[in-house]
Parts: sequence; structure tokens; C-alpha cells
Amino acid sequence: MKAVVLAGGFGTRLHPLTIKRPKPMVPVLNRPLMEYVIALLKENGFRDITVLLFHQPEIIKSYFKNGSSFGVKLSYVEAPSDFGTAGAVRYAVKSTKEPLLVISADLICDFPLRELVKLHRRKKAEVTIALTRVPNPLPYGIVITDKSGRVKYFLEKPSWSDVFSDTINAGIYVLGPRALQAIPREESFDFSHDLFPLLLKKDKPIYGVVMEGLWRDIGSLTEYGRVHHDVMKRTVIKLPKNIVLAKSAHLLGKVVIGEGTVIADDVHLENVSIGPNCCLGRGAILREAVIWDNVTIGSEARLDRVMVASGTQIGDRCYLEEGVVVGEKANVGKDSHIKPFVKIWPGKTIDEGATVSRSMVWQERWTRGIFGPYGVTGTCNVDITPEFAASLGAAYGSMLGKGSYISTSRDSHKASRMIYRALISGILSSGVNVSDLEVTPIPVNRFELKVLKSKGGFHVRKSPYDTEVIDIKFFDERGLDLSSSKEKKVERLFFGEDFQRLKADDLGELSFPLHRVAEFYKEGVLNSLDVPGICDAGLKVVIDYAYGSASQIFPSILGDLGIEVISLNAYLDETKITKTRAMFEQSLSQLSKIVRSLDAQLGIMLDTGGEKIFIVDEQGRVLEGDVKLAVFVIMASRFCKKKKLGVPITSSRIFDDLAKKYKFELIRTKTNPKDMMEAVNLQSLCFLGESLGGFIFPEFQTAFDGIFATTKLIEFLAKEKVKLSEIAAEIPKIAMHSQQVPCSLEAKGKVLRELIDRTNERIELIDGVKIFHGKDWVLVLPHPTKPHLDIFAEADDDEKAIKLALQYKERIGAML
Repeated sequence: MKAVVLAGGFGTRLHPLTIKRPKPMVPVLNRPLMEYVIALLKENGFRDITVLLFHQPEIIKSYFKNGSSFGVKLSYVEAPSDFGTAGAVRYAVKSTKEPLLVISADLICDFPLRELVKLHRRKKAEVTIALTRVPNPLPYGIVITDKSGRVKYFLEKPSWSDVFSDTINAGIYVLGPRALQAIPREESFDFSHDLFPLLLKKDKPIYGVVMEGLWRDIGSLTEYGRVHHDVMKRTVIKLPKNIVLAKSAHLLGKVVIGEGTVIADDVHLENVSIGPNCCLGRGAILREAVIWDNVTIGSEARLDRVMVASGTQIGDRCYLEEGVVVGEKANVGKDSHIKPFVKIWPGKTIDEGATVSRSMVWQERWTRGIFGPYGVTGTCNVDITPEFAASLGAAYGSMLGKGSYISTSRDSHKASRMIYRALISGILSSGVNVSDLEVTPIPVNRFELKVLKSKGGFHVRKSPYDTEVIDIKFFDERGLDLSSSKEKKVERLFFGEDFQRLKADDLGELSFPLHRVAEFYKEGVLNSLDVPGICDAGLKVVIDYAYGSASQIFPSILGDLGIEVISLNAYLDETKITKTRAMFEQSLSQLSKIVRSLDAQLGIMLDTGGEKIFIVDEQGRVLEGDVKLAVFVIMASRFCKKKKLGVPITSSRIFDDLAKKYKFELIRTKTNPKDMMEAVNLQSLCFLGESLGGFIFPEFQTAFDGIFATTKLIEFLAKEKVKLSEIAAEIPKIAMHSQQVPCSLEAKGKVLRELIDRTNERIELIDGVKIFHGKDWVLVLPHPTKPHLDIFAEADDDEKAIKLALQYKERIGAML
């Protein structure tokens, strides 16, 4: 009699173990599941075996080949479509004259199949089903037979209310010719759902026999873990000769170790299966774990009841708790902690020291923390999902405490709205009250935190640079970005899932005070300006709102300033929030042309969040980088009483010249926006700006505000009665150049240390390492998130600046 092995399933319930290989090739004690089935068939006299393939067929064929090394003859059939279990068998079997045994490739059992065949022939059955008894029959098909063994009733995957027996279909059948002929060709047809009910309805003889022995259906990760212990109990285990096993290693219970594996000193192994060519570091502890081949486990790592697939690297002192499953070729950084029942998909990276509390499916890596240098940033529905956002909101709310008030805002995009609402739900669950400002510019939200006496807030936006990325900015009670200490507290609550869970009556309340808030902001801006002076100047200004939320608030403010305003793109359009570089430059070019053609004194383009501005002078020239910053520094130096201004460490040396000329104290700051905002308070600055268009006027608020910066620039032009091009003409020529050097995260500190050790020049360590060569300088600045170093250089001319930057790029390259 021939046998057919069903080996075409996707094995989705065993993900992530079956992402890179078909389910029949998942190993049990270092042998693929299907190998156990082939051995069972051979033992029961089946030598001619057809294997039905569908998902990842080449992996199965390349391992088993023609079956000769396993003592059988194997042939393979690949169905062109998913015909179901019965339909696939009918597609594969050309002749229906002889009975056929069908068995699944994902079973572990030792049933006496010869007895099943004998019963089939004796009863002259059309179908004979192997039956077994299990404590929980819910995942299987329940079968009722009469005293003779004839099947009377069949119920596929019942609920507990339907359970009337613990006797189930074991997934092994003997099919007679007429049963095979009843299966339609090349149609989706299943044994349990279609064929058996059809034969029962026609009163055809179907028999079942309860078989004794081991039977395990590997239908879940839990069952996959259990089957190892069942097989171990029935297996005489001998350790291979070509392993390295330290004398101080402790082996308890049943331990399987594959060939070529190295076990270091003081390793503790208890009831584990370890594949070939693995390496276990000193003091590692593994209990009831399943480890596939070519896995490296670091020193003092601890793995309790986990599964680790091929080629994975687990660092020193990692702790993987019960139920963790790690897919193939993942990389778990040292000192990481993976919480119970988390699944890590193949190829993912977990940073050193990270705590992973939820499964990694789409994310490329799991970082040590949630917050980056610019808030919480990630791909929508991949890194930042509604589930993630709700938990993050609960963590933030738990940090603030029940009864607190926060102010929240977002941009107009539907993705932002989705994440925004999930965040609010999590926050309300912690008993924190939310003032929902809806679609509102970031500076307005920051300003209103103080007006509404909120303890914090957040803004959700679609990234202005990447169409798939969502940014979440969290604020403290001052309207500033959260401090590092508060970010870490939120992260601890998030990863520990230590959220406040309150009763229904204690949940936070949601309110919508946008109109009142907009009026407060408008009043605050106008009170900080010389409105009569602006009105008297009669300026003409072109404003490009870039389809952002500033278009909902700024026109009302400009209307009270008595200036002529030409508005561009002054409506919300979620499809144009994110701009490519080419789109951005095209918008600036359009603004430039309109300013010239209308003879306007100023052109301003706001970013979609209302934080930063891009400037065009009356001649249509776009003021870029440090030139734009220098215009604001000159302006602030004339207005500020404290005469203490700040620019980042990356800014040109021309600001030192401007400080001497206009008699103000210049403070260099770090480059991160959060650090810049903190520096305003710590250094008591009257102004701080950066070359990317962010400007802070602490008299109004200590955060970037493009709306207020625009009004201050208008006020300056009106009161001084100067043209913007005239101010720009005062700015000396700037000769700066930048480069990037690839550098791993681990090597960045080493490079900076060696730079300091190897130079005799004057250095500054405000942010990165700034090395002075007379008036020329070079700054080596580690990128906060990416594996590279940024090099900035300034000299007397462009050629020298390029040469200096390349010189340090070469020097750093030699250190790596």
C-alpha cells in the first residue's frame, strides 16, 4: 500500500519558527518533524511514499531527496493551488484502484499503522480513521463510533458546549478507492469538512479505531515545546563524541546536544534540546529550552522554557523569560530582557540593555528606549501602532498621576489622528484629564500648557520628511520637551507595564477648549509686539502655510497687525504634509517668485507644525542655514536687553565676529532641540536659534515657535525701516563643509577618545569634539541614532574647509 504525506501547510500557528522554513522541517530533538513520520511509515512497511508539497517545497526536497538515505522511496507532488487536504491527495493520486494511507507531516506518533490497515480491510471500509483520546478536544474533530467501530457522528473543532467525547480524529486515514473517487479533481475539498460529512450522509462505511501510544499534533508553540519532553522520555540519549563539554557543566534531567556544539564552564542545562554547532558561554543557564542549530548564547545568559531558532545570537547576561520564541538569525544584544511569551521575528535586532515587552513582528530593531533625540519616532502601523500608542499613553499618564490635566494636539493626517486617539485612550485610562486641542500648531499647544495650567501634553504629527513615519512629541508643564529623567520614567512604566488601572468612575475626562486656547495664544503674541509700530509701516508679506495647522490661527493674528498679507496654501491638506527635498525646493522657488512679482518686503514659509520658518528677502533670495540664523542674531542683538544670545556648536565662527560687532555675549549650545530649549533657561538667554529655522524668544516662550518668530521679524523690519537684504549683506562669507563617516554605535566613544588623546590643539567638548586649528575648526559629532559620525569643518575658504573635513574623515577611518 502506498502512503501520502501531507506536507504543504503554512504553519502559521508556529510563527515565528516557521517564517523561514516549512512546518514539516521544524526540528524535534534535532530531527525534522517529517523525519519522524517517514521513520514511522518505514517501520510499518510503507516504502513507496508520495509527499504533497505547497509552501517552501524546495527546503523539504533538498533535505529528504529521493528518500534512499531514510530507507524509503520518496516522490513529490506540488499542487498548483490550495486544493485542501482531500483535494491535494486527489490531485496527487492518478490511480484509485488501491487503498491509500494518508498522514500529516506535522505529527509525532508511534501508532501501529499496520493494525489500522488490517482493520480497514477486515471491515471493508471506505475510510478508516485513526482515533486517539486527549484531555482537551476543542482544537480537534470529535468522533463518535458504535460498538463495531463504525463512525456515527463527526464534529470538527467544537466549543465546550458541543463536547460529547474526548475521542478525536488523529489525522491518519486509510482511504479506499471509492472514497478517493468521491473527491472532486482540482477543487478545494477537505477531509473533515467535506469528504467525511458527504460519506456519512450517504451512509458509506467509515470506521474509526482508538490507537494506543504517543500522539502529538504540533498545532501550536505550546505543543511544540511539550513534544520534546514526550520524545525525550521515549528516547535513549547519547551525547555525540565531537562536542566540547566542560567538566564543570551541570546536566540535569534529559539533555540533547547536537554535533559540534561547545559548552563552556559552569553552564547549567536542565531538560533541554540543543542543536548542532551551537556555543554556550560560561555560566549560562538553560531550563526546558529548545535551541536550534548554530545558535550562540552568551555568558551568564538565562533562558527559561524558551525556543530559539537557527543562527541567532544572544548576548551576555540576557534574560529570556518563559514562552519567549526567537526566530532565525535574530540578534539579541547583551543585558537585554525579553518578557514572557514575546515573539521575535527572524532577523530582528534588539539593542543592548533593551527590555522587550511585546512581540517584534515588523520592526527592524527594538531599541533600549522609546524616546529618541526628537521624541518618539517610528513607522506608522509598524513601530508605532495603536496598541503601542495606548500603552505609551497609559505609561505617560501613570507618570503624571491621577487627576492631572494635559493639553494635546495633532496635525490633520488620518494616521496622526489614529495614533492620537489611541494615545488619548491610554491616558484617560490612567485617570488623567485631557484638553483636546485637535488640529493645532505645536507652538500653540506648548504656549497653552501654561495658560491651562497643564502638567504636560503631546503633539502627534506625520513626519515632514518621511511619508511613513509618525512623530510624537511629549511636553512637560513648561511646554518644553520632556527631560531625560522623565522620559526614562515613562519607559520604565511602559516596559514594566506598570500602569494605573482605575475604575470606571475614576477615568480621566476629555474636553475641547480649542477656541478659547486660540484666543489666549493670539492675545499673548500681540501683547509681546509693538502693534502700532507694525501697523504704521504698511508692509507687504507673503506667507506660505504649507497646508499646515498654522493656517487656522495665524491669519487672525496677522489681521490685527495691519499689514498686507498674501497667503499661499492656507488650508489643511493631509496629502501634502510630507515633502520630498524636490517638493520643498519647488515651494521655496515659488515663494521667491511671488515675493519678487508682488514687490513684497518678506516671504515666509512655515513648516507644517508651525515650529520653524524659511525666509525669502525682498529680492527673492532664499536665506539659508547660518545666514538666516545670523539675520535673527543681528535682530535680537538690537532688541535684547540682556545681550546674551545662543547658537549651537555647529554654527559658523562668524557669530563670534557678530558678537564683537554688536556687543553681545555668545553662548554655544548642544545641537539637540531639547538641549537647546533647556539651555535657554540654564543660561538665561534672551534669544536662541539654529540654522534649520528654529528660533526661541524666551520673553514669549522657551521653545521653537515659527509663528512668533515671523511676527518678531516683521516687527524688526517695521521699526528699523530696513530691508532684509541689507541685513543679510552685513553677514561675512561662510566657508563650511560637512562629511559623514560610517561608525558602529560601539566604536563612537573610542573614536572621540582617541581624537582627544592624539591632538595638541585647543578643543571644546560642548557636543562632540571640536578641534581648533587657529581660527579654523573641525567638529566630530556622533549621530544620535544612526551608525555614523558627522564631521563639520570651517576655514577661510571652501577649498580649505573641504580639505580639513576630508583630512579628519581619513584620520577617523584609520582608527576604525
